[in-house]
Amino acid sequence: MKSKHSIVIIGGGTAGVMTAAQLKKENANLDIAILEPSENHYYQPAWTLVGAGTYDFEKTRRNTKDLIPKGVKWYKDFAEAIDPDSNEVSTRKSGVLEYDMLVVATGLVMEPSMIKGLPDALKRGTAVSNYIDPKKTWSELQKFKGGNAVFTQPATPIKCGGAPQKIAYLAADYFRKHSLSDKTKVVFATPGSVIFGVKEIRETLEKVIARYDISFKPFYTPIEINSDNRTITFKSNSPADNECVLNQDDSIKETISQEGTMVLPFDFLHLAPPQAAPKFIRESKLSNDAGWLSVDHGSMIHKDYNNIFGLGDVAALPTAKTGAAVRKQVPIVVENIINALAGNGKVNNSYNGYSSCPLVTGYGKMVLAEFDYNNNFTPDPKLKQLLISDSSKEHWRLWILKKYMLPYLYWHKMMKGERV
Repeated sequence: MKSKHSIVIIGGGTAGVMTAAQLKKENANLDIAILEPSENHYYQPAWTLVGAGTYDFEKTRRNTKDLIPKGVKWYKDFAEAIDPDSNEVSTRKSGVLEYDMLVVATGLVMEPSMIKGLPDALKRGTAVSNYIDPKKTWSELQKFKGGNAVFTQPATPIKCGGAPQKIAYLAADYFRKHSLSDKTKVVFATPGSVIFGVKEIRETLEKVIARYDISFKPFYTPIEINSDNRTITFKSNSPADNECVLNQDDSIKETISQEGTMVLPFDFLHLAPPQAAPKFIRESKLSNDAGWLSVDHGSMIHKDYNNIFGLGDVAALPTAKTGAAVRKQVPIVVENIINALAGNGKVNNSYNGYSSCPLVTGYGKMVLAEFDYNNNFTPDPKLKQLLISDSSKEHWRLWILKKYMLPYLYWHKMMKGERV
């Protein structure tokens, strides 16, 4: 069975719904279909707050059917393969979808098996992750009575790269508020070389790390979790003279093996799982060598097929994978689709890598990292309307933005196709 649509969008998440909604605002008569298997749509930026007990998980959920724009056909199904030479998408139950234009907005998938012992640790509750079950994070955080609290992330790209450290700051603040700081060693270990790539933000976060006395360990890539012994093993590509380590603490009892791996005991462990593009993307001719959708960095048009567009977490764009990035990418993709349908030869290639990371640094405090491909700090001038003169510094008004204003803008503006 085959069905034909002018525009097929794979993925009904942030990028897919926003693209459909903005396309419909441009031309209500466009024949658009969305391929999305899930009945639920989640506002995942709030899951950090859920994991810290300061946001209701149920408020992050909406029914997908209520978000699909009017006049858009929804196939509640999985994509299984793309044949870009025949302009076809194979689905699990709905046959083949033919398209003139294809938008790949699948997001990414969690791949816990890429770290030995992680699937078992998550199943047993030895490790927790806001990326998978933020309610479990909060439950385990409340049970914690002291010891080593370890927070880490993988070497793969991940959605919202700042999320693993946000929960570390919130947890450290929670420990202080509950008189657990003297009994607790907080560790943040990352494969990266610095706490954040944007200079202005990094300087603030280093002060936050100092305030909480967090032991910051760069060049640490997690490779194994032993749930029985409650240890996590890292490998390191650290320079011999590593000046990036902050608040090194010998009482953590880290063991260094002859092979150069480091083993940390933990009493609480939170991590972002390894992440990847969906398997059918990785195995298609549309992906790059690393398995991500190969698109032009300025126009988000596929590098080999000019009727295929990719955006959001699945796209091989050298910037942070965030909803804020999608907000800037969607209008460019929409303009390029409209131009392609009109056959006028025009291409908008103006995406500069803008992304944003609201970095919660404690209950009631936040900094807002906005940046481009070159890690230039690019704060939105509209922040001045909120009486925020420097968003690289902690501010309570930024917390209000994170907890109340951004969710409202997401559900009532962005997902409705309005450009904000």
